[in-house]
Amino acid sequence: MTKLIAEFCQNHNGNIDTLSRMIDQAAESGATHGKMQSISADTVAYRPQFEEGLEINGVIKFIKRPYIDEYNRLKKLEITETETLTFIGRCKEYGLIPMTTCFTRCQAKSLSEMGFRSIKVASYDCASFPLLRDLRSLFDEIIVSTGASYEDEVIKASEILHGTKFSFLHCVTLYPTPLHEMHLARMNWLKELAPSVGFSDHSLFARDGLIASKAAITMGAEIIERHFTILDTHETKDGPVSIDPKALKELADFSKLSKAERLDIMNHDYPKWSEVLLGNEHRFLSEAELLNRDYYRGRFASPRSESINGSRMIYNWEDINIA
Repeated sequence: MTKLIAEFCQNHNGNIDTLSRMIDQAAESGATHGKMQSISADTVAYRPQFEEGLEINGVIKFIKRPYIDEYNRLKKLEITETETLTFIGRCKEYGLIPMTTCFTRCQAKSLSEMGFRSIKVASYDCASFPLLRDLRSLFDEIIVSTGASYEDEVIKASEILHGTKFSFLHCVTLYPTPLHEMHLARMNWLKELAPSVGFSDHSLFARDGLIASKAAITMGAEIIERHFTILDTHETKDGPVSIDPKALKELADFSKLSKAERLDIMNHDYPKWSEVLLGNEHRFLSEAELLNRDYYRGRFASPRSESINGSRMIYNWEDINIA
């Protein structure tokens, strides 16, 4: 059975009632996991190169993402610890496995103590090896996206997580991801490194529907993660790459079909799907992906109790005791 992770991200707009309704409708539509993101605006790292960005001769070197704008945006979307406990309880009540993304090392232990047994690692932290070591001792299931990572980093992550219940998700860190950039063949390589492999889909739903997710399932993906919303597309930042309850149910129904039935549907409805979506098993990150990696890898960090060498943050890849 394919695991279907309904990624609620910030599509709740910081409203616990909306988040609760998302849980209800995701469960009714066939999701197996309900996933939130444990974001604290106070862990946003100030990095001067992104305040104004940098462009040289028409080539972008750093994207522009001012600290205060990001802090203020995320502060409005926070889910409190009490609301997180409500989230966990409601997921269990509706038969969903509660999951969250751990963005900083300083929050790993508290998320475990709150009752999360399944944890997600964003692709920008696949190479945050100290974070992975922290998580492997605290959670029963670890799911790691690999989209913004180099191959040697994915191999190292596999070595660190060996012996645990972990999965690698293929994804492409373009928002939205065009179908011809999906490179679903990458999952074949990931299968050599992880006991379970899946796909995190960032395609534009209004244009591409469920094509990429269905193709990944047809190719044997054991996990599909898709952003999920019950609001209108324009009401949230991630709305355009999110699916609604009707689409989630369609995906759940598709996942229950036999391999032969899935293949017949794909060949009939999308005759060139493999030609468009498979791409390359081994690939270089595009310039746009590298720009995103540069910004998002280090967007969050653990606050220090005092400044050390001018830094007040510990990044997830720094092998420093944060206790």
